[in-house]
Amino acid sequence: MRIVADTNVLISGLLSPFGPPGVVVAQIVSGSVSLCYDGRILAEYADVLSRETFQFSERSIAALLDAIQANGELTYAAPTPVRLPDPADEAFLEVALASMVDYLVTGNVRHFPAGARQGVRVVSPREFVNIGLRSP
Repeated sequence: MRIVADTNVLISGLLSPFGPPGVVVAQIVSGSVSLCYDGRILAEYADVLSRETFQFSERSIAALLDAIQANGELTYAAPTPVRLPDPADEAFLEVALASMVDYLVTGNVRHFPAGARQGVRVVSPREFVNIGLRSP
């Protein structure tokens, strides 16, 4: 299964490893899902994860980013003409469209209005985990 994960999913997953975001992060690290990303997304992951607010160790950040690059898919995405409420989220939608992912997983589903999704299935981490539990 191929996904795009919003940065908030990684943060939440590291802060609460046993909740739904933690399950998503574990699937990314294990390679049981393929995370699609581009340079903008990878840079955002690195920037946000390294903020002092979260106090993640450099070692754990490097391990996560290495796993993403080893198990994920680097994508080159074209800009979309659709504007989202938070322009920083547009990279995630653009990569989802270019990669034809199964899901875009985000803790902020409302940041991706239905009319702007262009066919991308946007789900919360809990919805994503529940979908996985229903799959054969």
